[in-house]
Amino acid sequence: MPNLWAYEIDTKDTIERSKREIREKIQWFLKFAEISTRADEFVESATMNPAFEESAMFENMIDLMFRDEYEVYVFDTAPTANARRLLGMSKVYALWVNKMIKSRQEAQALRRLLSFTKKEEPDPLMDYLISFRDRMERARRLITDPELTAFFFVTLPEALPIAVIRRFIHWFHDFGIPVGGVIVNGLIDRSFLGENTPDFVRNRIEMQARYLQEIESLFDGLVRGMTPLLENEVRGVPMLERFAGYLFTDTR
Repeated sequence: MPNLWAYEIDTKDTIERSKREIREKIQWFLKFAEISTRADEFVESATMNPAFEESAMFENMIDLMFRDEYEVYVFDTAPTANARRLLGMSKVYALWVNKMIKSRQEAQALRRLLSFTKKEEPDPLMDYLISFRDRMERARRLITDPELTAFFFVTLPEALPIAVIRRFIHWFHDFGIPVGGVIVNGLIDRSFLGENTPDFVRNRIEMQARYLQEIESLFDGLVRGMTPLLENEVRGVPMLERFAGYLFTDTR
């Protein structure tokens, strides 16, 4: 496939790099604030946050998008609560940074009030917070612009995956993230049905048929494609090309 590049974000490397960056920022802040203490405890506290991994991954995604080296970026994230927090991170960041800026402004005002000199001094911490806020705002605009971004959900024709996807669509609407549609995966080809077809396969096909009707009803107008259950996992360019053929062909 010409001009197609794949990149796997290594969670471990991303987290370790984020820890180093946090340590540097905290050490820099402590030095600027003239506080004599080690940064290790602050770093440990920051990185123990339940959303720290999502934050690190989100930073990596932003870096890739802001490089603007490709026409289209496709991110594959697991359909869990982590993905919700991941894509909602820009909103969380904005709230946090705005509070930090307000606190910093109050501290600056108090410092000027108590200072003998009224000379304005540079504040690198405030500069960093404002720069970070602008970066997050740019990311928020990018992932909420329906002309540029869409989130596609992949489901199976089964009760639990359908319920999960339905809940996630509501969540993403709450975050203002455009939903591009739903893709149904793992369909068993009805052409397999014959006189000697095992009852197990017959039952699965009938079950899928019922849930397909439910999917069409629940996600009316959102179903973008249906793909079959393949004999092997999708790995390598030949399998990707084969799978793309199914994905972009209306099999309904």
